[in-house]
Amino acid sequence: MDFEDTPELATFRAEVVAFLDEHAGPKHGDDRDWSRNGAATDPVVAEDYRRRCREWQQLLTDHGWAGLTWPERFGGRGLSPAHQMVFNQELGRYDATAGFITAAQALVGPTLMQHGTPDQQERYLHPLLRGDEWWCQLFSEPGAGSDLAALATRAEQDPATGEWVVNGQKVWTSNAQHADFGILVARTDPSAPKHHGLTYFVVDMRTPGIEVRPLVQAQGVAHFNEVFLSDVRIPAENVVGEVGDGWKVTRTTLRSESSMISGAGQATTFANVLALARRCGGTGDPVLRQRLARVYTDELVLRWMGWRTQTAVMTGRYELALHGSLLKNFFTGAFARRVDLAMDLEGAEGMLWHEAEGDGFWQYQFLNQFASRIGGGTEEVHRNNLGEQALGLPREPAVDRDVPWNETRRS
Repeated sequence: MDFEDTPELATFRAEVVAFLDEHAGPKHGDDRDWSRNGAATDPVVAEDYRRRCREWQQLLTDHGWAGLTWPERFGGRGLSPAHQMVFNQELGRYDATAGFITAAQALVGPTLMQHGTPDQQERYLHPLLRGDEWWCQLFSEPGAGSDLAALATRAEQDPATGEWVVNGQKVWTSNAQHADFGILVARTDPSAPKHHGLTYFVVDMRTPGIEVRPLVQAQGVAHFNEVFLSDVRIPAENVVGEVGDGWKVTRTTLRSESSMISGAGQATTFANVLALARRCGGTGDPVLRQRLARVYTDELVLRWMGWRTQTAVMTGRYELALHGSLLKNFFTGAFARRVDLAMDLEGAEGMLWHEAEGDGFWQYQFLNQFASRIGGGTEEVHRNNLGEQALGLPREPAVDRDVPWNETRRS
């Protein structure tokens, strides 16, 4: 793989650097960087981080640097994945981020572009791109995580108004407490097999009947939430795709999610780990240098994997695409190697929390690796996906695949 820029990309890179030099400062790789405060346990610092994320995304949009690969008709620039990669590479050197806004765009944007109505695209895509409205993903349930199609949240249509009335519970919903809208999958035909009879909705998170309960994690923050829906009314025009065909729409989101997760980790790049190694005096140790080289290699491999997959999607050459499960599992392994190395570099300091660098930044990231291994589907589920979908191995036995959902045994 040739990572050298073409003349066009070299010109583009210079434009990116000029923009970033004007609007952002260099990243230091330590607690001077506001862009790493997504892990902050101080509510004031966390709120300031969200404000700055929104302002950064608005700045990108207003200057034509957001949605580089989005089609122009949706507010993007219609550029290639290579252009987006160049931008991300340069941005990684600067103290700036859009935080979870970027993840929400990756989940919601492609889904609405492919399955949304023209009215939905006009209403939601621009505020999503600009960061004016925040989104969450209402998929997982207490009894439907890795087996998402087993979900039990029900949506029934009111014949008098045409509205859908939703009752159920979602869990592990990232940033639900800050979201303006959510993408929701609910069961509209319980007599159909579990992968059928599902419908995909856009839901206003301010709708009466929605209760968000934050789940406080070991690090002392509440990234995840439980969401309870009690007689929540959703307008008929908020259905995405066809009624009963929600699994098709959901699969579009899930494919975007695994690719999105594989591109995360801007706060724990090689540059951040290297800065820590220099501070702790670990750059002269041959074993630690070898582990640093592995982290650097991981970053290059992830760049290549992202480039290949994005190129396949944007050009229609899907034979080039890497399976989303491969991307996701490689990312979580690389993330684990980064944070394990960081903790070893800190030595005895790594046993502390608030007394450690950045108010326990690396301690937070170390614990967060386990959420990354579960979020977006467990590593084991993704290995099954690779075996069945990429390698053509026999499917896992499933006795309920063709059984009506309301006749299946559930926890």
